[in-house]
Amino acid sequence: MSTELAWFKSSYSGGEGDNCVEIALRPDAVHIRDSKDTRIRPLVVTPTAWAAFTAHAAGAYPAR
Repeated sequence: MSTELAWFKSSYSGGEGDNCVEIALRPDAVHIRDSKDTRIRPLVVTPTAWAAFTAHAAGAYPAR
């Protein structure tokens, strides 16, 4: 099994180099990093914590 993380950006991220985050999903963890400086160690949270965060964010910021 590969230990390489598959990072992706939100579909809301622009192509002009905007500030955004990248996410890498694993069954036991969600890795979150700054897309501008990938040398910084990523924040790692549980899938449960990530689901709660995204549910809250979706309620606070309705889809465009």
